[in-house]
Amino acid sequence: MQYKIAVSGSAENNCAQGAFRKSYEVGRQIALQGGILLTGATIGIPAWATRGAKAAGGISIGLSPAVSKQSHIKTYHLPVKYMDLIIYTGFDYSGRNMLMTRAADAVIVVCGRIGTLNEFTTAFEEKRVVGVLTGTGGVEEEIDDILKIARRGKKNIVFDDDPARLVAKLIKLVRINERQKSAPKHREVA
Repeated sequence: MQYKIAVSGSAENNCAQGAFRKSYEVGRQIALQGGILLTGATIGIPAWATRGAKAAGGISIGLSPAVSKQSHIKTYHLPVKYMDLIIYTGFDYSGRNMLMTRAADAVIVVCGRIGTLNEFTTAFEEKRVVGVLTGTGGVEEEIDDILKIARRGKKNIVFDDDPARLVAKLIKLVRINERQKSAPKHREVA
């Protein structure tokens, strides 16, 4: 089974040096390791991940905040290149974020700003597996502290600064969770 892995990250360059290059490698690794890439169909980190996935022959699906292709291009000024399919949600950014996160088996955070933080917290609340590509800057640097303040633990969250290792850890954890959910439940007999 191919897992759908969303890449969430900054559309602007508020990232650490090399973050876009690492995002490209994340997308490439998702494709090489048998996953399908989901993004918010935007510029910056998601666009670089999309390029990486396509360079490796992978599948890339974008979920747009726009209601149509015309709105996607003219109103939101977003790209259409490198995506195999764009789903025009018509739900603006916050609605698109929710749909993308729920459609994914796992979410990878690279750099980021407030939208990335929204996608991270949604993935956390939805009990999705989350990978954090460390050393990329932005809200990525704050996630560990947010988790400490929230006092909810780090279950289903993996951290790594290497894209290949991060994707491998993420897929392994998705498989473990999948097996646990499908395992028969034992009931006590009275």
